[in-house]
Order: sequence, then C-alpha cells, then structure tokens
Amino acid sequence: MAYFLETLMGGLMTGMLYSLVALGFVLIFKASGVFNFAQGAMVLFAALAMARFAEWLPKWLGFESAFLANALAFLVAGACMFAVAWLIERLVLRHLVNQEGATLLMATLGITYFLDGLGQTLFGSDIYKLDVGMPKDPLLVLESTFQGGILLNKEDLIAALIAAALVALLTLFFQKTSTGRALRAVADDHQAAQSIGIPLNRIWVIVWCVAGVVALVAGMIWGSKLGVQFSLSTVALRALPVVILGGLTSVPGAIIGGLIIGVGEKLSEVYIGPMVGGGIEIWFAYMLALIVLLFRPQGLFGEKIIDRV
Repeated sequence: MAYFLETLMGGLMTGMLYSLVALGFVLIFKASGVFNFAQGAMVLFAALAMARFAEWLPKWLGFESAFLANALAFLVAGACMFAVAWLIERLVLRHLVNQEGATLLMATLGITYFLDGLGQTLFGSDIYKLDVGMPKDPLLVLESTFQGGILLNKEDLIAALIAAALVALLTLFFQKTSTGRALRAVADDHQAAQSIGIPLNRIWVIVWCVAGVVALVAGMIWGSKLGVQFSLSTVALRALPVVILGGLTSVPGAIIGGLIIGVGEKLSEVYIGPMVGGGIEIWFAYMLALIVLLFRPQGLFGEKIIDRV
C-alpha cells in the first residue's frame, strides 16, 4: 500500500507540472481561438532568459546573493515575456484577425522557430544550470502509518505547490476581475465582445502576457529539474495529451487532465510496464488522448460544438 501511495503521489506532482504547461495552450485558445504551437518555445525562451540573467546580473550589479539574483532574473525574464507577447500581437496576430485556423496555426509554428533561434542568439545554446533554491533531498512521511514510510521528492512537492498556487491565482483572476470577465467574453464571442466596447487587441496582449508568465514559471520549474537546454521545448509535447483530455477551452480540464495523465503514466509504468517490457510511460498519455478523441472529441470538460443547419 505504501508503494502504491508513493507512486500515486509522484504521479499527482508530475501531473500538476503538466497542467502548468497545458494552461498556456488553454488560455490562448480560449481568448483568441489560436492553438499556440509556440508554447514550448515560450517555456524554453523564458527558462533561458531567467538562467542567463541570474548569471549575468550579479556580475553587472556587483552583488553575490543567489536569492536576489534569482528574484531579479525572474522579474527581468517576466519583462522579456511581456515584450514577446506585445510583439506577437502587434506584428503577427493583429494582421491575422478572422483568418482560418490553419493560417493561425502556421503563424504560431513560425513564432516557434523564431523564438528558438532568438533564444539561441541572445542566450547561447549550452546547457545551463538553474538553481532557484528548491531542495532536492527526499522527504519521508507517514512513517508511523506505513512500515518504511512514503518517500517523496521535495523538489517535486514544492513545484506542485507553486503550480497549484498559480492555478488558483489564475482562477481568481478570470472569475473575480473585470479584465478576467472581459477575457471570458472574448472567448465566448469575439464579435459580440467588440460590439460592447471590449478592445480585442488589448485582450490578446493581456492573455499572451499571462501565458508568458505561465511559461516562465513552467520553465523555471522544469529548468530547475532538468537543466535549461533546448530539449526543454519538448515539454509542451508532453502537455498536448493533457489539453486533448481536458478540453482546449477548459482551465479546470487542464488541471484535472494533467493529474489523470501524471497518475496514469506512473501507475501504468510501475504495475503494467514489467509485464510488457517497460516503456509505457512514453506512450500512455497519447494512447489515452486518442481513446478520448474517439468518444468525446471536445475532451472531458470541453464545450460541445453544435452546428445548426
């Protein structure tokens, strides 16, 4: 039982990190109807910016505090993501309003390659260490309940708590603020939102900025775990099944979908993997997403598409 709970907790913490990346897809799709293929590149660009500024700022400003370096690097990287969001809206999206979905998708593919190249030009292409102070030692809990206790990874636990806090803040932002309500209005109907005076271009800038902050937090966490390298952009591919499972238009769906994928990956690898030679964790999420697509194309929590003729 202890081993099962340990695997379950590991899956939940990993799933929360998947949800964080998936949120970027959902936020942009809800507000603009664009499937943002550049989300992985945004995660990588944000992680590169934070890692490099955390290295450069102490040299430029003459201090040695690692905490101050990380805090300032986070702020500067956040400003960079705001600038990227503004430029994307100003130079790309503004000129593609009311275009076909395939056109917008190709635009985000172009943004992906541009950000990959720009990140390499500005920050270099080596593997960089990003140490934000999260402890990497294991944590033993419930020793009195289970023999040997349950072993948890402190870094994964803190990362999951950070992701959960960000999700809670975004939920409050969408539900309780006037800007959040405007974002939801734009998501429901672009033309109706414009007709009552909601500026579509400003809303798109805001939602891309929010997605940039989400990408920054995700890049910070994954960069701390895996190192900041160009393979980090493939993290977004692990989040695609989460988006499919939860639904492209549902923030709660991204969260629950991430938890389902995370737990399913871990449990299937541990309990079914030995029977078939392992490797289930690699393809489990995509197989589950395919099954969901066959029976519910809009995802578990997505909005049903009704065509009236």
